Amino acid sequence: MSRYDNLINGQWVEGKSYAPNTNPSDLSDVIGDYAQGDASDVEAAVAAATAAFPAWSGSGIQARSDALDKIGSEILARKEELGDLLAREEGKTRAEGIGEVARAGQIFKFFAGECLRLAGESLPSVRPGIGVEITREPIGVVGLITPWNFPIAIPAWKIAPALSFGNCVVLKPADLVPGSAWALADIIHRSGIPAGVFNLVMGRGRVIGETLVQHPGIAAISFTGSVGVGRGIAAACVASGKKVQLEMGGKNPQVVLDDADLAQAVELSAQSCFYSTGQRCTASSRLIVTDKIYPAFVEALQARMAKIKVGDARAAGTDIGPVVSQAQLEQDLSYVEIAKTEGARLASGGGRVACHTGSGKEGFFMQPALLVDTEAGMRINREEVFGPVASVIRVSGYEEALAVANDTEFGLSAGIATTSLKYATHFKRHSQAGMVMVNLPTAGVDYHVPFGGRKGSSYGPREQGRYAQEFYTTVKTAYTLA
Repeated sequence: MSRYDNLINGQWVEGKSYAPNTNPSDLSDVIGDYAQGDASDVEAAVAAATAAFPAWSGSGIQARSDALDKIGSEILARKEELGDLLAREEGKTRAEGIGEVARAGQIFKFFAGECLRLAGESLPSVRPGIGVEITREPIGVVGLITPWNFPIAIPAWKIAPALSFGNCVVLKPADLVPGSAWALADIIHRSGIPAGVFNLVMGRGRVIGETLVQHPGIAAISFTGSVGVGRGIAAACVASGKKVQLEMGGKNPQVVLDDADLAQAVELSAQSCFYSTGQRCTASSRLIVTDKIYPAFVEALQARMAKIKVGDARAAGTDIGPVVSQAQLEQDLSYVEIAKTEGARLASGGGRVACHTGSGKEGFFMQPALLVDTEAGMRINREEVFGPVASVIRVSGYEEALAVANDTEFGLSAGIATTSLKYATHFKRHSQAGMVMVNLPTAGVDYHVPFGGRKGSSYGPREQGRYAQEFYTTVKTAYTLA
């Protein structure tokens, strides 16, 4: 069995212990044993990053741009290999895995350009003979804590801007999916970036993550994960004066109006709710459907769900792979039972699939679940499930649909299916979400535009695109007497 170590100060460092990385499509398949670091590894990584920061932050922008472009090029050249690894360890289909890897490569190439585009301002002072310069500078050593559902794209969209703008990095990836993060770290390590600029410390969140958050040498924390953990990180960062960026939960609505194109509405709902096994923070889990189209929509969505093939993520023809872990599978199934107890009707799916048909491989497979006759106040419509589970809420018309869509503590993504320009325009303005989709799935955004939400979904500056500079740089105002 192969062992994979942490990367600290340009060296591969043995872990204090190792944990297996298991394929959720085939529980007999162990991808490798990955290092489990401890607080001393974080200390060493922060020390290395701190030592590397002066030279890296002061280096020429062309050198940084070239390094990021080289990283992006290797990722893209190896997208099929790395996409297969991603599917094997996380459970996305191979096609989705390849797409995610390609996005990671594109992100690095985009930020290779952002190195050269970081702009400032030169303004006259209100006092004669004085000039004012407003510039952006890197913030220092950044701790990045990433989730399991996008094991290469989310690390990429945090690492790339951090390095682009001259910061040094300590990355802590999710325990469940260290393989993709390790492969990315290996590419970065071989890119020619100086030792200590980028460091990888794998291990338990309660150990590695907490040490990063509490470490005085860390200037900022960027976290993507659960609401509870995120709120704890925010409190700790405020107390210590760290800059903090959080992407957390979602309970995203997909509104379907009477005038919608039925086939289009069904397809985008199926894509939003169930693909990637529903394990996307932008997935639609609340389908808010108006009266007249409701019966036809539910019937058509049931028919569409019947065609979804659940199976081994790497097998040809699979539409939806497994849930990522036993714990996540149990949580998904429990929410289906909770909804039924509250009065919802299970219209389709919702059970465990013992194994991929024909393969004999045991995995964490679940039939996508559709719950109907639900009310907005039910737990299934209030709490994030993070699995292939969708509920349908029947409403009288657009006004009620908008009110129900906004009736949530979250505000990440929202969608509307309609042929009405009037309603589409109104929804874009009045939806209380950071990202709004019209006649498109709620899941899926471009790498060059801002990503983030409102309310309980996000905290701090946006991620991705040129807006990433708001988090990874600090503004300086300088005055000069002529």
